[in-house]
Amino acid sequence: MTNEPLYLAFLVYFNRDRDYFECHEVMEELWLAQESDPLYKGLLQIAVGLFHFRYGNVVGARKMLLSAVDRLKPYPIDSLGIDLGKLRSEATLYAAKLEAYEQNPFTHYDLTIDIIDPELREAVEQASAHISPNIPQRRRPMRGPKHEQRRQG
Repeated sequence: MTNEPLYLAFLVYFNRDRDYFECHEVMEELWLAQESDPLYKGLLQIAVGLFHFRYGNVVGARKMLLSAVDRLKPYPIDSLGIDLGKLRSEATLYAAKLEAYEQNPFTHYDLTIDIIDPELREAVEQASAHISPNIPQRRRPMRGPKHEQRRQG
């Protein structure tokens, strides 16, 4: 499952492009295809939380990150070829900082999903060569040729 094209695209958009809207789009598609697996939902929610905070929704970002951490707790730290333990820890810390945001505001910062499986890392690098960044990044759903091409490809 770790070399599923939508998962590879999610990792490219998350780590290379920091395009959390597109992360949501591809991971939601994968999550639905995987019968609403909570592991995928948790990853999706981390991207959504980062997206919300980037655009100023502190409360929504915190809620999403806390929900993501809760969903990801039952899974091993090395699930899906990534360092899920590190990602959970970083998302927990981010949510705590957001809780104290009024007293200690800070600038949005990105998280990185560390890929620990060498085969997955290679597959993501190969996929990256075929996935164009969205410039400009989208802030709301928009259907068009690129979206349809990805669904067919």
